[in-house]
Amino acid sequence: MTMELASTTVVRKPWGKTDLRPWSELGHDGVAVGELWFQRADRQAPEPELLLKLLFTDEPLSIQVHPDDTFAQSIGLPHGKTEAWYVLSASSEAQVALGLKRVLTASQLRAVVADGTISELVHWQGVEAGEAILVPAGTIHAIGAGLVIAEIQQRSDATFRLFDYGRQRELHLDGGVGASKPGPAIPRMSPSRLSEAREVMAVSRYFVLERIDLAPNSHWAIDAISETWMLIVEGDVTLDLTRVASGEAMFLDEQRATVRTGDHGAKGLMAYVASSPVAGLLQSRNGIPMEVMAERFPDLGLARSSKGSPKLPWRGQS
Repeated sequence: MTMELASTTVVRKPWGKTDLRPWSELGHDGVAVGELWFQRADRQAPEPELLLKLLFTDEPLSIQVHPDDTFAQSIGLPHGKTEAWYVLSASSEAQVALGLKRVLTASQLRAVVADGTISELVHWQGVEAGEAILVPAGTIHAIGAGLVIAEIQQRSDATFRLFDYGRQRELHLDGGVGASKPGPAIPRMSPSRLSEAREVMAVSRYFVLERIDLAPNSHWAIDAISETWMLIVEGDVTLDLTRVASGEAMFLDEQRATVRTGDHGAKGLMAYVASSPVAGLLQSRNGIPMEVMAERFPDLGLARSSKGSPKLPWRGQS
């Protein structure tokens, strides 16, 4: 059983920001910070399955692709990298690229990567704060400038760059072509309400990402039967005796805890290892039993899992 306030690792990137406020007070030495990684406080502990990050972009990231499990294992890596983004902040011009405008063969993809014209084939789309995007492994993608994004991913740093805006960093032609599924991305999932406080934003075979909105002076019970990350983005919560402020994250695994909010409530994200949403993960202790919640939301189909926590049947996207 584990519950700990996550530590934060600063990752410098040429496309990052020098001012991370209000999300963090780190990185004010004039050197661009691209990512903040939330890590286990106990560095000797087993490595988690998931990695939670904040990304800050003043310039576009490279056009890139991550391998799936099969390709990763074929080149000696333990697993691939599926990820999901939640947009915390976006400028009026902010965009992300997801998939290609048309299907390419492997030889066609190799040619457009080699001559740089892949930059004309990726499908760019505008994004706004509050949107979530699932990026399955094998999807060619990029993140544009003017964004702050919370990312949850399989814990892997396997990235193949296909185009890098002249930054003189290495491109990965063979790996990128081998890992890519060069065509349009899967349709974006619409958010789905799980309860009054929880909204499912993305589902994959590796994790579920939820947005949470906890009312002021409310009382909750969390039952994390698998690896679970809670990121607070507005307000603060107290898990048992540990206060978690905006911009901080909590790691739980096989752990039950009491969650309380203050006068201003709290908003944030939860991400956990599962292939479908677990309704019993976070339950109100403000006099609203699960049976009442089931009546209030009859189309959720709430049922008990084998471990005793209510679980929601779901068709996940892989």
